[in-house]
Amino acid sequence: VSSDVNPLLQYTKSVVFLEDREMAVVDTGRVKFLDFKADVIDKKIERLSWSPLMIEKKGYKHFMLKEIFEQPRVIRDTLNGRISLETGAVELDDIGLDMSVLKSVNKMVFIACGTSYHAGLVGKILMEKLAGVPVDVEYASEYRYKDRIVDENTLIVVISQSGETADSLAALKAVKAKGVPSLTICNVVKSSIARETDGALYTQAGPEIGVAATKTFTAQLCALTLLALKTAEVRGALSEEEQDELIQELQRIPPRMEEILNDAKILEGLSHSFTSSNHFLYLGRWISFPVALEGALKLKEISYIHAEAYPGGEMKHGPIALIDEKMPTLVVIPRDHVYEKMLSNISEVKTRSGFVLAVAFEDDAEICDRVDAVIRIPRIHPLLSPFLTTLPLQLFAYYIASARGADVDQPRNLAKSVTVE
Repeated sequence: VSSDVNPLLQYTKSVVFLEDREMAVVDTGRVKFLDFKADVIDKKIERLSWSPLMIEKKGYKHFMLKEIFEQPRVIRDTLNGRISLETGAVELDDIGLDMSVLKSVNKMVFIACGTSYHAGLVGKILMEKLAGVPVDVEYASEYRYKDRIVDENTLIVVISQSGETADSLAALKAVKAKGVPSLTICNVVKSSIARETDGALYTQAGPEIGVAATKTFTAQLCALTLLALKTAEVRGALSEEEQDELIQELQRIPPRMEEILNDAKILEGLSHSFTSSNHFLYLGRWISFPVALEGALKLKEISYIHAEAYPGGEMKHGPIALIDEKMPTLVVIPRDHVYEKMLSNISEVKTRSGFVLAVAFEDDAEICDRVDAVIRIPRIHPLLSPFLTTLPLQLFAYYIASARGADVDQPRNLAKSVTVE
């Protein structure tokens, strides 16, 4: 018996999903399923597609490190079959949602928790920029208790790694009562949330054992990008040239991720300079702010170092009071339309004797003179930069936590699937 499928893989690939108010009565050599009236019910046995080999470390010190290095494969698999080889168009026929919904919708609400919420913040920018559809991003734990102002032209998108997150499931059920269409972006087929929504856009990350989400985050970014591109396509919001450029860039992400991972040892050496730090500030603007949030979350989750993230423009509204030579600032600064603004924020930190570490494009010569250290990433379209800026932050958190002797895969007080409220 398990609240998630991952622990079962070493024992079986055959599972039965119980719905609310159902139970299984197990006896020697047999099992029967009952409802709460004690009536026998038929249940379908589902076969898991994941292999037990997928939950082995395969030579890596921790599952988290293995899962970070799996991300190029994860993006390839999530894209596989969803981009037409003939036309280059996005194909989402497998998600079970009528594409007319994407054409008629006038608002989307992304519901999520934790890392999935950060993915939703990136997805909001993508959807609004590419398709022109306004998006609200809501914490599931808050949204379930709010006045939910939706109608039949609102699409609810629940983002969940496990598909079992209690708050996300409760929020979905509450808003579904209003008769709105729903979709999940999820990593587990036939999970509770996937069974509750009208459609499911599955990520192809495979089982994620490390409690701190890594590969499922970038897989969610990939799914959200595909959803935004498809919505833009059916609404005629992008020119053919714009769509082609983004799809080509999307397909270039896996090899560019591999370039970053090939330099992991350099990042490991850099990270060891910060193992005694007790506080971190992460800054980003526009599409890099959710990345800063995710980077700070990863550091605090697995290393137990206090870290907080702010939009660059909000630093002067409070966090700047904390900056001194003992509090490093990590800045996510790809070359985009807010680049100069971020440079100004860096100057504010340096003026106060702060140490600045930047994640920037490899061909950015200007940044070298502005900061104390730079983590280089390949250049990519600014809208897709989170795929690449995220990886160094994951590795940075991992190497610091590992050097401090923390239990990286099972950090204290945390669970992989939060199935309780």
